[in-house]
Amino acid sequence: MDLLTVILSAVPFANAGGAIGAGLAAIGAGIGIGQIGKGAVEAIARQPEASNDIRANMILTAALVEGAALFAIIVGFLAMVLS
Repeated sequence: MDLLTVILSAVPFANAGGAIGAGLAAIGAGIGIGQIGKGAVEAIARQPEASNDIRANMILTAALVEGAALFAIIVGFLAMVLS
């Protein structure tokens, strides 16, 4: 038994890396969607006649960010459970 195994077995939160990763993914998604919304509102304020196109692109981009974040959260939870 090497020293790293002994240290990790003594720490009760040894598999907390997955939970931390999942939390960071959720925070990153929140920040990303906030930036998307901010950009869309600014774009609509500058060019109100293009609001329908901007809104459609905003929703599509937010859905893509949310999908990537959900994938990262699931991977984080799997890393926590399977380790």
